[in-house]
Amino acid sequence: MSGVASSWRPIVRLAARGDGISDDGRFVPLAAVGDTVDFSQTPPLIHPGPHHAAPACAHYPDCGGCQMQHMDDAAYRDFVIDRLGRVVALPADVRSIALSPPRSRRRASLKALKRGGKLQLGFHSEGTHALVDIADCPVLAPELMALLAPLRGLLKARLKDGQGAGVALTLADEGVDALLANVSADGLAAIESLSDFAHAHDLARLSVEEPGGIDTLVERRQPTLSMGGVGVPLPVAPFLQATREGEAALVAAVCEAVGNAARVADLFCGLGTFALPLSRQAQVLAVDAAGPAVMALGVAARRAGRKVDVQHRDLFRRPLEGKELAGLQAVVFDPPRAGAELQAKALAASHVPVVVAVSCNPNTFGRDAKILMEGGYHLTTLWPVAQFRWSSHVELVARFERG
Repeated sequence: MSGVASSWRPIVRLAARGDGISDDGRFVPLAAVGDTVDFSQTPPLIHPGPHHAAPACAHYPDCGGCQMQHMDDAAYRDFVIDRLGRVVALPADVRSIALSPPRSRRRASLKALKRGGKLQLGFHSEGTHALVDIADCPVLAPELMALLAPLRGLLKARLKDGQGAGVALTLADEGVDALLANVSADGLAAIESLSDFAHAHDLARLSVEEPGGIDTLVERRQPTLSMGGVGVPLPVAPFLQATREGEAALVAAVCEAVGNAARVADLFCGLGTFALPLSRQAQVLAVDAAGPAVMALGVAARRAGRKVDVQHRDLFRRPLEGKELAGLQAVVFDPPRAGAELQAKALAASHVPVVVAVSCNPNTFGRDAKILMEGGYHLTTLWPVAQFRWSSHVELVARFERG
């Protein structure tokens, strides 16, 4: 490094959690590729390079929600591809990364704590129980962000000093669905206060979760999400893709990967994110262990006249295999972060022509992909999806062909 002191080292790549790594292997938080670092200082002094960016959030990096606001989009895209390339040999056909825009997150799980008469509402700092009080979040959809100030007022009045609570917000097609955990709804005054809040802020639904379970206090409109042109009624605090843009990218990739298959299985189907779009042209077997989700999917599919056969089943313990896979022209599997090792082994032993993996964890995807490839499949196409903007969380769709 001509003209640069020996204590200065370049950042040449990023670790899985977004830390910069120097050319001599040292980890540097908040450093981007192209930065240079003076290790003679404590902490090391970062000289910003061409891909270093000013964070979009005043709470960064204290809030644990984002790890990568210190780099531009080009560096982030390189990070995504590099991370995927470390778990699987990339195919020739790698599509452009679908990156969700700022202020597009349609679900959020926040924590609240009342202490010394003051109410904090926000996210935990990464790896700690420290609560970061959020004034603004450039990730959240405006409809969710607009509720944070009113929620502070409500929770300050409802919580005792030292008491904590959970807040789950979901932006449905009909408005916001809110779930408050550890917030008492005992007595007429409490119910009226919570109901008044729901009406004043036009919530679609407001529920509370106490030790006895979940109780819906107000449902002004049934929260639904449109999936493949079908409105699916949402259970309270459902799992759904984080952004509409991310969901659209994943659905488009899955539909392209499945192609003209007429008989398809959607494993770990959830509410039907893929099953319902695929059912426009295919007979779909949709399987998941989440009872409320598959029940909602079944109701929606029947009402719409879609060809979806719903099965409530724990695929971690009882994967689809053998004769159950026979005759299927394509299988889509979208497991949680733990992946689907047993299901991947069953697929590897099958004769299904096309397997489409959807993953939210590159590490477990790499393991499951290896199982499929050792069973005779080859990876043809990869669609990277980054709907958790500024996060090290990477998602993807991968198409495997038999033979």
